Amino acid sequence: MDLFTNQTRAQLGNMARFNDALNAMILPTPDAALQDAARADAALARGECLGLLHGMTVSVKDNIDMAGLPTTAGARFLADNIAQTDAPVVARLRRAGAVIVGKANMAELAFGSRSFSAVGGQCRNPWDRERIPGGSSGGSAVSVAADFCTGSLGTDTGGSVRGPACYNGLTGLRVTHGRVPINGVVPVSEHNDTVGPIARAATDVARLFAVIAGYDDGDPNAVPPSRAANASIESLLHNFLPTLNDGIRGKRIGIAQKPYFEQLEAGVADKVMAAAAELERAGAVLIDVDLPLAPEVHAHASASIFSDVCSVFFERLSNAPETITASVVERMRHGLQVTGVRYAQAQAFRIRWRRQLAQLFHGVDLLLSPTSPGGAPLIDDGANLLEATRRATVNTYAGAYGGIPGISIPCGFSATGMPLGLQLEAAWWNEPLLLQAAVAYQAVTDFHTRRAPMLA
Repeated sequence: MDLFTNQTRAQLGNMARFNDALNAMILPTPDAALQDAARADAALARGECLGLLHGMTVSVKDNIDMAGLPTTAGARFLADNIAQTDAPVVARLRRAGAVIVGKANMAELAFGSRSFSAVGGQCRNPWDRERIPGGSSGGSAVSVAADFCTGSLGTDTGGSVRGPACYNGLTGLRVTHGRVPINGVVPVSEHNDTVGPIARAATDVARLFAVIAGYDDGDPNAVPPSRAANASIESLLHNFLPTLNDGIRGKRIGIAQKPYFEQLEAGVADKVMAAAAELERAGAVLIDVDLPLAPEVHAHASASIFSDVCSVFFERLSNAPETITASVVERMRHGLQVTGVRYAQAQAFRIRWRRQLAQLFHGVDLLLSPTSPGGAPLIDDGANLLEATRRATVNTYAGAYGGIPGISIPCGFSATGMPLGLQLEAAWWNEPLLLQAAVAYQAVTDFHTRRAPMLA
């Protein structure tokens, strides 16, 4: 019985057929993948289970360490950065029986929405190759959307899992900051960086999340369960999978018109509210809410994140900026203009914003919004990288800056035929509720099963 080997061969065949056109993968590892698939088949023949991800094919964003392979983060100056050990999240994938198919392309240094890198080139959206796949985890999303693999690990600092999931018709989870270890990952902003899963179905995202979540002492940002903001929710993590089909009857879903429903492309609000109506039919209660601080978050989050990334790459920006792609340098350098006073203001604002979120989640269980103002923009849309990324992340920065979890779920298509995303966010540590809601929505819709026409 070669169940997993045949599945892996088929997906590697898709990779061989389409990767030149899509640039989703920087470093495929077909031989290692087939060996892992054969191991999964052998275990199945013996009646053994290797773990929760037994035989699941997974790609890994190329800012995450895999032992023996370069971790380039899409930058040429990191071409010889050979990882000595697996990042904890990769080690957890392997222990759970995953079949890793290689390293995925990304926005260079995880700093932009277009997913162009000096190593992998311009990653392209399979729904329209003239459009971006989102960033910075664009290759991770495209590898799933193009059926190179079943799931992928990306990273999300301000929207870099949710945006690509939205633009490619997939499900993507940003986790609570501190829930999943980020050691072994090239940093952007350790105050905001997270690792999160992408897949078509929320059930697969849930399995991936269950495997990678958990404390790791090597990550200074990791939060031990004893310090979790809600110990009762934290205690559910290791047993949340049986609750995925429990539904959302009685759950209160907040909808804040300002700023989340402002400046949307035509038709987006209608698609998102149609999704909200499906959740209401499933038993949820929709409530209008107000978040007075929300319009201010993006500016404060940008000041913080840009300063952080300049801190990480300060020596290179100062002494060898030509080794980073010019558009990335241009965007990064805005962080050099942030004064110490401005940075302090941003951190003080974060405290007030987290307090407002805590008050919100006393009154509702979930916050609903569009993931993005529209479908994936054209690669050559005339905007510089700073403005393009600001537009793409207008609804994702706020939750990230508060450290809360959020999920993007496919909810329809734009006027140009591009996938659209519904974003749900929850209180700290409440990923299980996000996944329950996503499963409930996907039980009555099929947007997550649609394939791009070029792949038919």
